[in-house]
Amino acid sequence: MTTSRVSAESATRETSPLQVDLKLEVVVIPVADADRSKEFYASLGWRLDADFAFDNGFRVVQFTPPGSPASIQFGSKITTAAPGLARGLYLVVSDVRAARDRLAGLGVGISEVFHPRSPGAQFAQDAAERDSGPAPDRATYSSFATFSDPDGNEWLLQEVTQRLPGRVDSAETAFTSATDLANAMRRASIAHGEHEKRQGGEFDVNWPDWYASYMVAEQKGAELPT
Repeated sequence: MTTSRVSAESATRETSPLQVDLKLEVVVIPVADADRSKEFYASLGWRLDADFAFDNGFRVVQFTPPGSPASIQFGSKITTAAPGLARGLYLVVSDVRAARDRLAGLGVGISEVFHPRSPGAQFAQDAAERDSGPAPDRATYSSFATFSDPDGNEWLLQEVTQRLPGRVDSAETAFTSATDLANAMRRASIAHGEHEKRQGGEFDVNWPDWYASYMVAEQKGAELPT
């Protein structure tokens, strides 16, 4: 009996399904007027992926922000949540000032860049909890700006320049846009300039290799080369 029980348990383990990737690809946001929201998100330069309407009144509109692996959906009969209830929707950027200024140039009502006075203050409605300008030394994960869509769904720009360890697959390195790649190269250029100074100011003929090592380490949250 014992042998049979152990064999059954072993068989169960052997036939158990492997871990399946669960990719968060779409977030539904509640809006009152799908056409108004469609016009707003199109004005931001976001990619329109779909606008499907059905005879029963169901409608789904999907947009994807530039460089984002995830999209948003809104429409009719798509959620029972009250319009404007979505809060703290993160848009991660490599340069929060540049991203903020671009949105402002498009006519979006967006806050100035700020950093939290205390942990979590980026979600506070009280401006007194926020200090103006980027975080000291432009610390990664610490500089923000906020804006809202016509219904009041709130978006949060967050500047991330170096990932915490374990946040990126160590087997691959990818940049989602030419802008992100260019900003990574700029940061590598500044760091490499300091590297050359430490080496006596001589030109480093292997600078492409140094840049590559720095950019990969920065994205993965590994120790940066000096």
